[in-house]
Amino acid sequence: MDKPKHHILVCASFRAQGTPQGICHKKESLSLIPYIESELSDRGMTDVTVSATGCLNLCEKGPVLVVYPENFWYGEVDGEEKIDEILDALEEGEACEAHLIS
Repeated sequence: MDKPKHHILVCASFRAQGTPQGICHKKESLSLIPYIESELSDRGMTDVTVSATGCLNLCEKGPVLVVYPENFWYGEVDGEEKIDEILDALEEGEACEAHLIS
């Protein structure tokens, strides 16, 4: 596998003790990953990797996604429509301003 051009991190709320305790997990952030992966595949975006992370410490904005290397932080990503908008912007090489955490 080649090094990905983009990496999408999905907060899974895991803390140092290993248990999910934050808002992202409670809002089912992990269930977003299969949709993101499916959508990336459908779009032919093979240069993007998706990973679950530990707590990103922005619980009040959860579920949180981060896109690297651009360092775009997205909050309240709680459904397919928002993911589609974020991926549309990523395809264009832009940030999805509507969902950025500022």
